[in-house]
Amino acid sequence: MKLNKSIAFLAGTILLLSLFSALCGLLGHQGDGPVPYESVRGETVLLHGEGPYRHMSREVALQGIAQDAVTLFIACPLLLVSLLFARKGSLRARYLLSGTLAYFLVTYLFYLVMGMYNELFLAYAALTGISFFALAFTLASFDMSALTGVFRPGAPRKTASFFLIFNASVIALLWLSVVLPPLLDGSVYPRALEHYTTLPVQGLDLGLFLPLSFYSGLLFARKDPRGYLFAPVYLIFLSVLMTALTAKVIAMEMNGYPAGPAMVVIPLFMLASWGLSAGLLFKVKT
Repeated sequence: MKLNKSIAFLAGTILLLSLFSALCGLLGHQGDGPVPYESVRGETVLLHGEGPYRHMSREVALQGIAQDAVTLFIACPLLLVSLLFARKGSLRARYLLSGTLAYFLVTYLFYLVMGMYNELFLAYAALTGISFFALAFTLASFDMSALTGVFRPGAPRKTASFFLIFNASVIALLWLSVVLPPLLDGSVYPRALEHYTTLPVQGLDLGLFLPLSFYSGLLFARKDPRGYLFAPVYLIFLSVLMTALTAKVIAMEMNGYPAGPAMVVIPLFMLASWGLSAGLLFKVKT
């Protein structure tokens, strides 16, 4: 079954807006450069001072620029290619399109709620909304009742299931190691909070995205039809996201911000997620 034309329109809009936003992040240099800033908690934070991320801390701004590069050179081409082949009726491409749309949704949701207000606010809002509906419509286009039979023998279902559950558990422990120590020693505020109002990445991961990873893996392990939809899509999403996170930790290390355990964990998870995504996609019958 071919994709509805409305999905193609939405995906095309995402492509144009994300190209614009990513290029603004990569090429925007207006401003005087890094400047110290005292937060409401009395801590000195070094602001980036340039481009659309000028009011964000330098550490986080560098990560945003690294992710913009991944969005521009990996996510956008994936979106275009998967859309073209999905429109021709390829189920494999539809899985790839769904996972890529999930990446755009999560990416610009984080930009919308974490990024300091800037001239790209409306673009972030539009990308979040359009990505949500494009993903919802694409997921709804799958025939759930037929999905248990779309993979040829040898698909790494059990390994993929375990990895999704393992990913949720490890990343949850990583984020809890950031949040819990200050709560236990009474200082309350983690160092990573800097001058921001909260920790949206950790909060959304712990509350929404990591449980979804765990649940998708569990459904896939049980051969539930929903698992045959959610698990491959989540793995593809995770592949692109982990690539962006790898670019982020590299950018941090190159600029003197130690990434800690993430410097090892994130690249390993990136390789695992790409490998499992490829293993599943190659076993899709069409």
